[in-house]
Amino acid sequence: MDLTLFQIDAFTNQLFLGNPACVVLLDSWLSDDQMLAMAAENAVAETAFIVEQAGRFQLRWFTPDIEMDLCGHATLAAGHAVLHHLHPDWLTVHFDTLSGPLLVIKEDTGYRMDLPNRPPVESLLPEAIENALSRKPTKVLKGCDYVLVYDDEHAVRSMQIDRPVFDQINLGTGGVIVTAPGESCDFVSRFFTPQATILEDPVTGSAHCSLVPYWSEIFGKTELTAQQLSARGGFLNCRLVGDRVHLIGEAVTTLQGTIQLD
Repeated sequence: MDLTLFQIDAFTNQLFLGNPACVVLLDSWLSDDQMLAMAAENAVAETAFIVEQAGRFQLRWFTPDIEMDLCGHATLAAGHAVLHHLHPDWLTVHFDTLSGPLLVIKEDTGYRMDLPNRPPVESLLPEAIENALSRKPTKVLKGCDYVLVYDDEHAVRSMQIDRPVFDQINLGTGGVIVTAPGESCDFVSRFFTPQATILEDPVTGSAHCSLVPYWSEIFGKTELTAQQLSARGGFLNCRLVGDRVHLIGEAVTTLQGTIQLD
């Protein structure tokens, strides 16, 4: 069995920046163990598996460790694979996922994703997370992930994680977001996942499902610009639209190949 694979850098228009994801085209679902093994072999933060059915695509996301219920950058990568490579005449692709139906729409400035709005609420910070951070946050919120708010961009940019302490935490499919107002954009962030093969995610679309409603309320506006301050970095234009979050970003293909399965 030969499977088509794309590796795509999401939330960037330059090769080898943004967040890399693999997209694997299937005729029908493989076993979870097979897809998890492929995700581990690909050695990127997320591998998206897509199956076309009646003009729509089913979509699932796997890290090298587990299946996720939502992944923004791999959805953007999957959208680019469909709208740029598989169906370049389409303007929109509909994905059916564990998080419900998701849209990726081709625009002049990239791709717009329609994702769920997941506003975080105030919470207490677990001691294990606090002990793993080089600096305490000024505010703690919780949605699908912990959202730790700081006063300035430098605090986020210089954040250090004590990984042995951090990896004692079990957050399931969640992670820890650190965020602050930006110097050249509305807000900045970084994203860390305990017990994961890849500690820091370069650009995390799903995190913005919580970041956008929070910063929208703080700034009193529904259109925001964001930057993720990982080593690879990434830029997002964000909109809060009722119970949905729209993220606009670019993507570029780094390779196309074939996976050979026995």
